Amino acid sequence: MENTLGLEIIEVVEQAAIASARWMGKGEKNIADQVAVEAMRERMNKIHMRGRIVIGEGERDDAPMLYIGEEVGICTQPNAKDFHNLDELIEIDIAVDPCEGTNLVAYGQPGSMAVLAISEKGGLFAAPDFYMKKLAAPPAAKGKVDINKSATENLKILAECLEQPIEELVVVVMKRDRHIDLIKEIREAGARVSLISDGDVGAAISCGFAGTNIHALMGIGAAPEGVISAAAMRAMGGHFQGQLIYDPEVVKTGLIGESKQANIDRLKSMNITDPDKVYDAHELASGKTVLFAGCGITSGNLMEGVRFFSGGARTQSLVISNQSNTARFVDTIHMSGQPKVVQLH
Repeated sequence: MENTLGLEIIEVVEQAAIASARWMGKGEKNIADQVAVEAMRERMNKIHMRGRIVIGEGERDDAPMLYIGEEVGICTQPNAKDFHNLDELIEIDIAVDPCEGTNLVAYGQPGSMAVLAISEKGGLFAAPDFYMKKLAAPPAAKGKVDINKSATENLKILAECLEQPIEELVVVVMKRDRHIDLIKEIREAGARVSLISDGDVGAAISCGFAGTNIHALMGIGAAPEGVISAAAMRAMGGHFQGQLIYDPEVVKTGLIGESKQANIDRLKSMNITDPDKVYDAHELASGKTVLFAGCGITSGNLMEGVRFFSGGARTQSLVISNQSNTARFVDTIHMSGQPKVVQLH
């Protein structure tokens, strides 16, 4: 799969990032999302595959989306069967967020990305558009920290695994009312808190890399993005756990349905019979082959954002594969027409 689709999925996130970046700082988050969706769909539909979107985006705020169940790939082209043997096309499941951090793009803030994860058919958990309690940590702490433990306990374990004082640990938490007590506990335990407004995929993945000065992600964020984070952490050997949150009173947003019981019923309709189950990365991204790809829209801890110059643009992407056990940073110059200058610095 990596050899067949590796370069093409990089181009998918690159095109989405470039399209969205043109709207950076203009205060139009839905347009930044829409153009990313359209660019991602257009490029995916040129790939020789039979793809199925198992995690889309935008349901909570009625933004444009690649919808769950949508078929993508060359098989969607008019008269595709006249030019291709569709039965020979590779079948894959795809989780996408064409503009992870729409507000970050709209207001010119750091950390937004175009991201996706792929696996063979049936290899990704079809998460509902609910919320998810998440715990991400470096590979050294894999299987040792636990989402069922308190933040204080996990910080002690993490400090031992990393051989660092708790005072040197940095935990990323989304700045939300639901996290007031969590933030207080982390600080009282002696660790430092890095608050983010949006975009916890990048924060989760940063835990897997030494030198980012991010040692854990804790708290509640969107469930679909949790699966994408899990795919990346599975591929790089990091720790990730997620637990679906279906009670509107817990998330304090009013964005996940009218009632707790209605949400439980929805989970049952998706064959999720244990709504309180804690999933690890291997359960959320269970496929034999798992690939993650992301491209910076605005600059963040992991990647530079899109940089435009006369005649083109420059992007930085990240591809993580459990097939080759690699994490590749890809720096690309996109030339349009005849560029006057190829800007390298």
